[in-house]
Amino acid sequence: MGSRVPDPATEVFVANRNLLFTVAYELLGSAADAEDVLQETWLRWSGVDHDEVREPRAYLVRIATRLALNRLRSAQRRRETYVGPWLPEPLLTSPDVAEDAELAESVSMALMVVLETLGPTERAVFVLREVFGFEFAEIAAAVDKSPAAVRQIAHRAREHVEARRPRVAVSATEARAALETLRVALESGDPRPMLDVLAPDVVLLSDGGGIKQAALRPIVGADKVTRFVAGGLSKAPAEVTVQTTVVNGSPALAVYVGGELDGILTAHLDGGRIDGLYFVRNPQKLTRVTEETALSRR
Repeated sequence: MGSRVPDPATEVFVANRNLLFTVAYELLGSAADAEDVLQETWLRWSGVDHDEVREPRAYLVRIATRLALNRLRSAQRRRETYVGPWLPEPLLTSPDVAEDAELAESVSMALMVVLETLGPTERAVFVLREVFGFEFAEIAAAVDKSPAAVRQIAHRAREHVEARRPRVAVSATEARAALETLRVALESGDPRPMLDVLAPDVVLLSDGGGIKQAALRPIVGADKVTRFVAGGLSKAPAEVTVQTTVVNGSPALAVYVGGELDGILTAHLDGGRIDGLYFVRNPQKLTRVTEETALSRR
């Protein structure tokens, strides 16, 4: 039997798959929804006359962006009634992503939380322009706006994000050192050493989605955060173990209770101290991490 001739349309889609997934994920904050957008994008792509498409990459991004925007508008209405803080679904990433500061920052939990404060169109424009460097004309075609309007939206979105985004980037080595202190504190059951690495005004956001117990409002201040963690540890029904991992391009901690994944903890550092903690416990957002972690353990 002769070897199959690769389908050019399939090759183009596969070559751009990671780009399309990342665009969808940064718009939606959900890996599961991003995968659904990929599937829908493929269905749309497989039904077009590819000879008529001059710029396949831009065309695919346009499809994925429009599909993601439709989902995002529906999702934002649902998030208005979400129980407690809404955090993005943790995304396992390879260690080399953490070493690429620009790429890691673009998918960081801290920036993803800031992107949640943008409207759908602003978010799409910001992601396509600031993260992926698309031209205004290309973005205009994706969001159904004029290039002039997109330029204005991009300016507003950039100012909005810059006023809220974390300002000081730290190395992966510094982040790992701070998280190691957290790991030891959590496993020992004594959270007091956390005070050595927490900024005085640290903010903890925890997402249980109304399914798992979590703080319904942000917890502010090193002492309050430490007491909250101590209370959680004291209520753990089984042994707490913690493993280091890489999530959203940054070092993170996977917290297990009785051998089952209970949550993913990520942190943002400023000046060597942790000023932001993000703890995702909602089991619906941990399905992908649980499956991928189980595969890596085999």
